Amino acid sequence: MISLLHTYEPQAVLISFGSITIYWYGIFVVTGISAALVLTLWLAKRDGLTGDTIFDLAFWLIINGIIGARLYDDLLQLPYYIESPGQIFKVWEGGLAIHGALIAGLITAWFFAKKRKISFWRLTAVITPGLTLGQAIGRWGNYFNQEIYGLPTTLPWGIPIELLNRPAQYITNHYFHPTFLYESLGCLLIGLILLAYNVYIYKKNKIEKYYYILVVALYMILYSILRFSLEFIRLDETPVWFGLRAPQVISLIIIILSCLLLFFNHHARQEKNLS
Repeated sequence: MISLLHTYEPQAVLISFGSITIYWYGIFVVTGISAALVLTLWLAKRDGLTGDTIFDLAFWLIINGIIGARLYDDLLQLPYYIESPGQIFKVWEGGLAIHGALIAGLITAWFFAKKRKISFWRLTAVITPGLTLGQAIGRWGNYFNQEIYGLPTTLPWGIPIELLNRPAQYITNHYFHPTFLYESLGCLLIGLILLAYNVYIYKKNKIEKYYYILVVALYMILYSILRFSLEFIRLDETPVWFGLRAPQVISLIIIILSCLLLFFNHHARQEKNLS
């Protein structure tokens, strides 16, 4: 695996015939969504949610998630898209920001839960393990696009980046950190933790709001720590706010809000137990 990453130079296009072009990026996005849906359906069944509910939610999450991810990336890369407006809709070539998808997904889930009269926290707790699995798979699309890589490295798992895809200051470097792989493995680990915790909840019959919130907050905190850390070595262009890369600032905000959520959730449960 390590030697393959070190020597293989990926291409963005899987196959092309006539006017039809199939990109690796799209293949991994679709595979990630499919895997997330399968896992979510399995968890939903254990939680008492119907498959129809999950399919209906997934339909809106996929559409709004892609729109949100693209709009967020457009805002971060606004000068580029102003100069190249034709690139705005080419999502198959990359440019889907996870923070935009998360924001759109949370809003979509909130409205869906309100309309179906289902607990928002119940829905999101069921979704998060599948979400991390989808992220872990989807990041491999970045590998084939030769994007989301890190600083130059001499480590044996460094990946080769074509000359045209290298930043000008690193034009003479050939191997770079596979940050897509680091994030993929990190998401897989987070997903296993969330999955184990969900199974624990069901086995111990702790199916209540307090534990659902714990699952969601745990995802937000763990993924944000992962993303904040990786931003120190990522080379893709992004705005700098307060001396930090934009995704780091967003990650810190998410961590703070999630910790506040955990605090108030714990406080509310203590008051409930005392009453």
